[in-house]
Amino acid sequence: MKKNIMRKYAKLAVQKGVNLHKGQGAVIRASVSEHEFAEMVAEEAYRAGAKWVRIDWNDQALTKLAYRHESVTQLSRVEDWEVEKVKHSVKELPCMIAIASADPDGMKGINPGKLQKTMIARSKVLKPLNDEMDNKFQWTIVAVPSKKWAKKVFPGERASTAVEKLWDQIFQAVRITEDNDPVAEWDTHNQILHEKCEKLNALELDCLHYQAPNGTDFKCWLIPGSQWHGGSDTLQNGIEFNPNMPSEEVFISPMRGRCEGRLVSTLPLSYQGVVIPRFSFDFQDGKAVAVHGEEHQELLEKMIAIDEGACMLGELALVPHDSPISNSGVLFYNTLFDENAACHVAMGAGFNDTIPGFADMSREELKEAGINDSAIHVDFMIGCKDLDITGYTRDGREIPIFQKGGWAI
Repeated sequence: MKKNIMRKYAKLAVQKGVNLHKGQGAVIRASVSEHEFAEMVAEEAYRAGAKWVRIDWNDQALTKLAYRHESVTQLSRVEDWEVEKVKHSVKELPCMIAIASADPDGMKGINPGKLQKTMIARSKVLKPLNDEMDNKFQWTIVAVPSKKWAKKVFPGERASTAVEKLWDQIFQAVRITEDNDPVAEWDTHNQILHEKCEKLNALELDCLHYQAPNGTDFKCWLIPGSQWHGGSDTLQNGIEFNPNMPSEEVFISPMRGRCEGRLVSTLPLSYQGVVIPRFSFDFQDGKAVAVHGEEHQELLEKMIAIDEGACMLGELALVPHDSPISNSGVLFYNTLFDENAACHVAMGAGFNDTIPGFADMSREELKEAGINDSAIHVDFMIGCKDLDITGYTRDGREIPIFQKGGWAI
């Protein structure tokens, strides 16, 4: 891949992704295999005025070895230095840039019970600290094609060709070409998404009803006064940033514990390094009470049992079937991209900032208002070309929101 366009991407992640301001610190999370791009991002962060940059390296193969050979007790340990590192971030509130590149099958063969027990134990220590930073710092997720990820997406190609093709798809998705201004492209795109949110917010919806020929028949209620979000987000201090690059969605957090029916997935889910094909969840009294999966059903069952909130929904997101990523025809096996090809929902934690006045509310007050809380936030895709979504307003009107997979408003 040409260095000049990679540089353009790194600059976009810093300038439009996290919108780094002079004097801020920056943390970059990246695989050791993607060091070249991570170093470009670090350089761009310094150019933007970062007072310090730290790269937190990871290696999926090493992580898999640890899960194979270490005990649950050892894996669950949170060392003092890990706690201090998070505390430093709580104090400094640096920009966070995550570079996704993992092999979708990279943790295949690892005992799902071991993964879940470790996650639960570590979350008990680290989640309260991470919660202190919620909605107080800029963050973004971008992606770089590793060889194994690229081969998963383009299995018939040589590794080098697959990587080039995946680079091309990523650049299309994030609106970068050799001769355009991607910052201006994102300004326009964000405005379109913001206008769609304004239309939805004006409807004052009480409930959404999802229906599709594949078996999806699902109703979910919304929190009174909650707000739809999409595209760029804004912190309480007025700094605007783009959490996901790409992003084609508008989303809201539904009322905790108020949904009924069945949701059928329409794209594979990559969860904890395992690709899970089509599956469905049955909901009753606001909770997922049954899972039906072609493969890895046990992993899904353990996922929704991680904690009290894991079996409830934290997000409803609307993406038209006629979206750029869907129209590309590429299955990315990566939620950052695949969730922007289809309507989706998320099991687990909701978004506090969908509630006006959230900054002055405690965790308990947010929970009472209807925001779900959990150690997980796992998106899965339910959109298709035949999906209909009907909205019911608080004053009793019935309004088509989606018809045949596309916007009706």
